[in-house]
Amino acid sequence: QVQLVESGGGSVQAGGSLRLSCAASGYTYSVNCMGWFRQTPGKEREGVATINTGDSRVFYAGSVKGRFTISQDNAKNTVFLQMNSLKPEDTAMYYCATIPRVGYGRCTPDGTQYNYWGQGTQVTVSS
Repeated sequence: QVQLVESGGGSVQAGGSLRLSCAASGYTYSVNCMGWFRQTPGKEREGVATINTGDSRVFYAGSVKGRFTISQDNAKNTVFLQMNSLKPEDTAMYYCATIPRVGYGRCTPDGTQYNYWGQGTQVTVSS
């Protein structure tokens, strides 16, 4: 079974930066979808960014494009989310998720299609 562990969350002021990390283990296949999602009470879960670990194709939600960057370190089985120019509306619980054994191409931002999830890391942005 795949295990995902997030880290790097915290509290920052608007305009600040954070880098989230997701350490993965238990993979059998090398081509997978990895995604970052966020959730706030009363709001629908949002797919923030995704990356295909096989061809490095990425996706960004319009709300974060230009501010957030998703990347991977395959040697360490880790995916990152660099978050710059943070805004109060970025406040949420951030989750890492994966779909093992996929083909090349864009990874869906639909969280219902992801099979494994981490426990989340809280990001709080104050004004």
